[in-house]
Parts: sequence; structure tokens; C-alpha cells
Amino acid sequence: MQRGLSHIAIVIFAVLGLAGALAAADVGNPPDVARYANVSPEVLDRDGNLLRAFLTRDGFWRMKTSVRDVSPRYLDLLKSYEDKRFDRHFGVDPLALIRASLQFSRSGRIVSGGSTLTMQVARLLDPSLRQRGPVTKLVQIVRALQIEERYSKEQVLSMYLTLAPFGGNLEGVRAASLSYFGKPPSRLDLAEAALLVALPQSPVRQRPDRHAVRATAARDKVLKRAILDAAVTGSDGELAMREGVPFARQAMPLSAPQLAARLERRTRSARFVTTLDGALESAVERLASREQSYFDDGASVAAIVVDNRTRGVVAYVGGTNFWGHAGQIDLADRARSPGSALKPFIYGLAFDELILHPSSMMEDEPTSFGDYAPRDFDGRFQGAVTARDALRMSLNIPAVMVLDRVGPLAFTIALGNAGAHLAFPTRDDNPTLPVALGGLGISLADITMLYAGIADGGEARGLRYLANAPLSPPHRLFGPVAAWYLRDVLSGVALPDGWAMGQGIDPKRIIAFKTGTSYGYRDAWSVGFSNDYTVGVWVGRADGTPRPGRVGRDIAAPILLKLFGLLPADRRRAPQPPAGALLAATTDQLPEGLRIFTREKEPAVPRARELPPPAISFPPNGATVPLPDTREKSIVLKADGGREPLTWLVNGELVGSFDRFQPALYAPSDEGPARVTVVDSDGRSDTAQVRFKKLH
Repeated sequence: MQRGLSHIAIVIFAVLGLAGALAAADVGNPPDVARYANVSPEVLDRDGNLLRAFLTRDGFWRMKTSVRDVSPRYLDLLKSYEDKRFDRHFGVDPLALIRASLQFSRSGRIVSGGSTLTMQVARLLDPSLRQRGPVTKLVQIVRALQIEERYSKEQVLSMYLTLAPFGGNLEGVRAASLSYFGKPPSRLDLAEAALLVALPQSPVRQRPDRHAVRATAARDKVLKRAILDAAVTGSDGELAMREGVPFARQAMPLSAPQLAARLERRTRSARFVTTLDGALESAVERLASREQSYFDDGASVAAIVVDNRTRGVVAYVGGTNFWGHAGQIDLADRARSPGSALKPFIYGLAFDELILHPSSMMEDEPTSFGDYAPRDFDGRFQGAVTARDALRMSLNIPAVMVLDRVGPLAFTIALGNAGAHLAFPTRDDNPTLPVALGGLGISLADITMLYAGIADGGEARGLRYLANAPLSPPHRLFGPVAAWYLRDVLSGVALPDGWAMGQGIDPKRIIAFKTGTSYGYRDAWSVGFSNDYTVGVWVGRADGTPRPGRVGRDIAAPILLKLFGLLPADRRRAPQPPAGALLAATTDQLPEGLRIFTREKEPAVPRARELPPPAISFPPNGATVPLPDTREKSIVLKADGGREPLTWLVNGELVGSFDRFQPALYAPSDEGPARVTVVDSDGRSDTAQVRFKKLH
């Protein structure tokens, strides 16, 4: 009796020892899932649609695929054909192994495999297990058990969907579906799903693009099995077997290729979601390619569309003909000379400093700035013009005069602080007056970012390319008054020849834009904004060689207007004139100090410092002001400080200019909110928001 108990104890200890050894081996030698992690990097649009994928490090299209990425019909066919008891077994199907062994012993050849999908995953993860033989099969079984122990059924199935071979360098159902059918596996029909179930059985001999007859036979075998198993109806299966198979592989999606490559290099992520709108991106790329086809000199087109509210880039064309000469250069990210496209920012800084107003008079005449004597683009001069017309006509002399007052260094620092990366001819050069006419380099992305700042009241923010990127902090270019002036001025820029509101342009959308042409006709630009979007367009050659006679107004502006035609209707309303804006339609309505712009800078100690700026004493800000009893009675507007004469405006309309002891009278026409503004002769101002109310 005691001897029997000792034998039992020995057996128990032996079993426990074996179990411990197996457990230790399991812990010390887990399945290697490195191939499953080595997938093709993917760039997606904001809705998760594929824009571009890249080959893996080992040269495969191996795209991560989950159960949710494929159609349920494909999954039903796969389990029906490969592993009926997949959802119930523990990685190994003993019944399938017994059946396969009996068939082999009877016929001397393999009639059906006993491998489960989990065992196939073990083989796909470890290429050394792809050899046939009993030892290899045993190792597959052990690995399958380990995999099932560590991962859920859905995870195991996702591994198969990602790693299964489909011929050539295609691995995974998503890569195969995109390559053979040009669509994601979630949209497979019955015939297509059956073909993709069959291909991994013999991916080399059954490739449809090389062996269509074999591929068709393999697909039909899957369909017949599905009919027998009642996985599909007979009529559906018969109809699917009448379809052909793809005779060639299709190109992988290639939208926004230059941007996708840049993001992939910088992020090193397996999958990331951009801010791009996939449908809009395709439409913008088609338009850019169509416009590029009209050029006979090898020019390319780059374009960017930005959502003003989020600063997200919703469309990005880094250049046309990606596989052509220099097509892989991201021309939207290259610094090029902007010509006159930066002039609005010179005027904006001057507006902000109250040394200029859109209605200020300027002289466009031959002028020298030391040894620098710029000329207008057409070689003619306009004489006396308003700042508004000087900017709209892109006159060179007035722009250089304004920059001389603002200061080239202050101008470039303001752009740099806003996030623009500026390139100068040499690193040691300090910015000089020629920067007003394009004597520096800036990318299309950065100049579009700056124009979006005008649209947002003078606050520039960095552009967002990734959906999870936060909105960057704002950088003030200039105040909302200056930004509103620029919006008003640029909304009146003359359209290109042959264009008019109603002819390709939505009359409900007001577009403020500017064009530019670099020295030697190398770069043609047009950048503009509406309430909701900012669009930038660049046209030129990648190598920077001249294109004589090609100017931004004729070449880039029409493309910009067509791009706006692709965009949804604006939802945001145009901003109202901000507090402090002088709505002076003519020069005479301006304070004396703003009527005529002069090149002379203010003296070291300005006169304005001798007096405090004007401050409204009546009506005070926030007050409710009773309306007079009769129309003959008026309200007396009063202010302290400021240099005479004081100019008063109510809701942007001129009341008049008055000396210190001359009463400023205003007769309100009706009750309601009002914005009262006073401006002294030095351009300093104060504003009060009040409400006029009838007495009862």
C-alpha cells in the first residue's frame, strides 16, 4: 500500500515538474509578434480614409487591419473555409487534426489541412515555421496555444488579417483589397471576398494578375464550399462565380503625397490622422493638375486651403505630377520670393501704428531711398493716390515709403514672431527696403498662415496638419482695426481679366486677396481669404528658372478663385468694424495728421507726448443716454486731452472736426446701441459703447 502511494506521488511530482517546465518555457519563450508591429505607415484624412501608405522596412505593403476594417461577409467566408470552429477552440482544433491525419493515411497525400487560423498566425509571425513536417507542426501547435493564451479571438483574427500573404509584396486584407479592387475591404462584394479568402492558400500560383484561371478556380472553390455550408445562398454563389477577377494591380492611394512624406518622416508613427478633407483634397488635386496641364514650360502648381477657425489645413498640394521631374519636392514648403504678396502686412503695421489710414493720400512718383530707386511694375507712376488704391494696385513706391516708416527690421521681426520662417539672400544681411518687393524668401505654407491671421483680426497661429494637434498660441501681427482695414481694402482688389462676380465666383462670398510676382517672373502668387477659409496658390518651376510674362494676377489668381469655388459656403459672418475704426470714405474726413502720408519719421520727442491722448468724458462708456425731447435738441460730445482738432464719429459715420471750445453736437436719429469715437490730430483715439434710449 505504501509502495503504491509512493508511485502515485512520483507521478504527481513528475506531472507537476513537466507542467512547471512547460510554464517556464512558455514564459521564457513567448511568441514573437514583431512582424505584426512592423506595418506600413499610413496617412489618413480627418475621417480616417487612407491618403497614402508607405512600404514597410522589409519592402511589403503590410497594412494593419482589424476585424472592424473588413466586411462581415468576408469574415463569414473565411471562417467557413479555413476554420469553422475558430470561435470555440483554444488555438488547436483536435477534430480537424484527426480528420487531416486520416485523410493523409488513406491517400498518402494532404487532402485538407488541420491548421487553425491561430496556427496559421503562428506560422505568419515566424517564417521558420513555414516548412512542412511533423516537428514544425508540433511547434505551430505550441505557438498557437501560447497565442490563444495571451490574445483575444478578435486580436488573433486581426493578426491574420494583417499578415496573410496575397501575392508579390502584398500582405494583409487591406493591402490586397486596395491593390486588386481599389477599395477598402469593408466594401467587398461576395466574389471579391471569396477571392481574398482563397489567395493565401497559394498566393504565388493563384495571383489573379498573373494566373487568372487558377485564381478563378480557387475563388469558385471557396464559393462552392460556402454554398454547401449554407454560408451563402446558391443563387448568390452562382452569380458571384460568373464575375471575373482583376487582371492587374492598382496603384495604392497617393493623395497629398509630399505632405504625407514630410509628416511620416517627422512623426515616425504607424498611423496618424491629418486635418485634410479627403474629398476636398482630391478635388483640389484634380483642379491643380488640370491647370498645370495648360502650362507648356514645365511649371508646377502648389496650393493650400486652411480652415480659419481651427487653422487646420483641409487641402494641401505640394506640387503636381508627383512621379515626374522634381515632382517629389514639396513646393508648398520651399522658401520662394513672394513679390508683392507681403505688401498687405507692411500697410497693416502702418495702420496699427496710426501713421496711415486707407484714405490717406500718398505720392506715387519717382523716389530714391539712398542708392535704391524702385519702380512700379509697369514702369509708370500714378501720382497722388490713396493708400487704399496704392495697395489694391500694388504700387511699389508707396509700399517702400511705408516700409521706410515702419522699418524693415521691425517688419521682418513681426512676421518672424508670428511664426513665419523668412530666408534672406545671405545670413549676415540685415533686412533692407527691397523686402517690400519680395527681397526675401517665404514658403506658401507660411504666407497662407499669415493671411489667415488677417482673417482672424490680426492674430496669426501656426497651421495644423494633424487632427490631434492643439491650436497653437496666437501671435499678434497687428490690431483688429488694422486687420479690418486690410480686409476692406483687399476685398476690392480688381479681379483678373475675364472674371466677374457671378462668373465662377459665389456672389455671397466676399474674397479678399492679393497677388505677387517675384523678380524675373520666377514665382507667381495669389493668397486670399473669406470668412471661413484662407487659400494660397503658387505657380512656378521647381528649379526657380524665369517664366517671362507670367504674373500672379493672370496665372495664380484664377486658380485661387476656382479653388474657392470648390469650398462649402461660408458659415461665419463678416466682422463688423471694430471699436476705433475710422470709417472715412474720403481723405477730408480724416483727422489732419492722417490725411497726407509723408516719408519723414516723427521727431525723437513727438509733439503728441506733450498732451495725453483723447478720452471721452461724455457720453461715458457703457452709459444709457436719453434721447432729446425734440429733433432740434442735440447731445454734446465731450473729451479730455488730445490735440485739436478733435474728430468725432458715431457708428463709423463722421460727425465733424471741432476745436477745443467748439461744441461737438450730435442728434441721434433713433434709439439703440452706438459706438462713439474721438480721434485727435495725431491719430490717437478713444471709443465709448453707449445706448440711446427714448424718455417715457
